[in-house]
Amino acid sequence: AKYRKILVAYDGSPSARNALSLASQLAREDKSWIKVLAVVPPYQGDLELIGVSDIKEAIAGPGQEMLAEARNLADREGISILTNLEQGEPYEQIVQVAEEENCDLIIMGRRGKNKMERELMGSVTARVIGHTSKDVLVTPEAGKLSWENILLATDGSTCCDNALARALEIAQERKVKLNAVSVVYTNDEFYAIGQEVVKELYQEADKVLDKVRKWGGDLGVQTELFVRDGEPHQAINAMAAEISATLIIMGSHGRKGLTRFLMGSVTERVIGYADCPVLICHL
Repeated sequence: AKYRKILVAYDGSPSARNALSLASQLAREDKSWIKVLAVVPPYQGDLELIGVSDIKEAIAGPGQEMLAEARNLADREGISILTNLEQGEPYEQIVQVAEEENCDLIIMGRRGKNKMERELMGSVTARVIGHTSKDVLVTPEAGKLSWENILLATDGSTCCDNALARALEIAQERKVKLNAVSVVYTNDEFYAIGQEVVKELYQEADKVLDKVRKWGGDLGVQTELFVRDGEPHQAINAMAAEISATLIIMGSHGRKGLTRFLMGSVTERVIGYADCPVLICHL
């Protein structure tokens, strides 16, 4: 699972700077190729009030500045990058450029400090994940990328199986153990539904993790498995904190209809609150 062609979505924010730093690290480890993309919005003003060349300058100027900053950061990291400036809807441009350039990974920074921003995680990021067929690595403002303590969150669905395959590939390649958690969704009414149903849900979670154990065993990857209960995104992030996870890996939960935009609220909330980078896998 070495990523050969990486697209960094760059907007000059601290988390985007960290995204470029993580890409630089991957480039050094895996000799990857990096393209940095800045997207500027289309011109909304009155065309008659401003000359055409002025419009181009007014719109492109901030984007060019961002890319100049990215080149400086890359120089400091000792890596070479290609840059690209596009105009339009950011998520559409990011998805399109990743497709055209045949990238296998998109790296984006996570916006948001306050609760609302964290819950929403940044609509550009959510929409990129919802519309792309590429893996997406979302990083907070700080922190390096380390493979030593990977946590896979899985519910046994097809998209989680894709994430499992990718996680095992990474663990096998980097010679590390894979931790995996499956969460039994519980709330206040949960235990009122009867012990039998509760037992079945826990058995279901065990079955999901059995698959992780079996697939891992086939590849010679050591696995450590956990069942937790509660609100899934809280339980996953608590598990990550408990084992000091350096990377969380998850599936994307669908690219059709409404799920595209909701993108799996569990995935979105894990990203919003995680202290480490989160890798969302599409296969």
